[in-house]
Amino acid sequence: MSGHPELRDHLEAYLAVREALGFNDAARRTLLRSFVEYVITTDRWPIDAELALDWACGPSSVRSAAGQASRLSAVRRFLCYLRASVPETQVPGSGLLARQQRRKPYIFTQEELTRLLDVAAAMRPRRKLRPHVYVSMIGLLASTGLRAGEAIRLTVDDVRLDIDPPRILVLETKFRKSRIVPLHPTAAEKLKTYALLRRRLGYAGLSDLFFMSEIGTAISYGFFATWFTRTARRLGMSPPPGARAPTLHSLRHTFAIERLTQWCLEGEPVQQWVPNLSVYLGHVSPVETYWYLTATPALLTAAAAAFGQYANLGDTR
Repeated sequence: MSGHPELRDHLEAYLAVREALGFNDAARRTLLRSFVEYVITTDRWPIDAELALDWACGPSSVRSAAGQASRLSAVRRFLCYLRASVPETQVPGSGLLARQQRRKPYIFTQEELTRLLDVAAAMRPRRKLRPHVYVSMIGLLASTGLRAGEAIRLTVDDVRLDIDPPRILVLETKFRKSRIVPLHPTAAEKLKTYALLRRRLGYAGLSDLFFMSEIGTAISYGFFATWFTRTARRLGMSPPPGARAPTLHSLRHTFAIERLTQWCLEGEPVQQWVPNLSVYLGHVSPVETYWYLTATPALLTAAAAAFGQYANLGDTR
């Protein structure tokens, strides 16, 4: 029991390190504090793997296997940190609780994107700003892979269209990361057209938000996401078995997979470029981006073909 009083201090130090690295740990903090209090109520010290497993699978509002695996994963990272100070600490193996398999994302075709943009452009009233906002936001998400929330929060100062290359500043977003997102010239021209129309219709004086509602407030994410999902469904866009239904976030998946597929088809060194794409998308680490390499059969085939060419180059027979 002598180590228990220090356990809270170890946890706070661990969370402070993660916060300094830019992680947003609100949920993790709650989970780990619950774990620490659970450990303190037992007579088992130092912490062993069975104790961590008991907590992850014990009475909780989380009953699913995926939720239990997530709880254990959070504890594993903390225990790895703790073992540096308390060498007797046991870290449970990563395969003790299997995570639920991640469903394949819905990937839009170019024809589907065109149909979605056409519906957005036809929204009424046509002389108001909303149709142009929806068209511009869908186009921006599809061409950059931005998160919808990041696009909604953009201000006029964040959208730099008159410099070379044109770019967007995404400030203090998910995981407290800021980044610069260069724009393709065609995407920049579309946004310039929208910005000009925004001023011409008299909306520039209402808000500093780049995308805004008719009364100058921020676009409602919930309303926009619901409209998008319902529109995609109404247009007959349904997922194949085992895949996710089309949502706003599917635009981000589509961008990432199309970019990786193009690199594979062009014979580019994908492994070298993935970290760059990870930064562009605002991922915490390239591991999240590497998942896309197996997300669709087309991309997996392209990646396999690229690897086959690479392997053949090394064949000296």
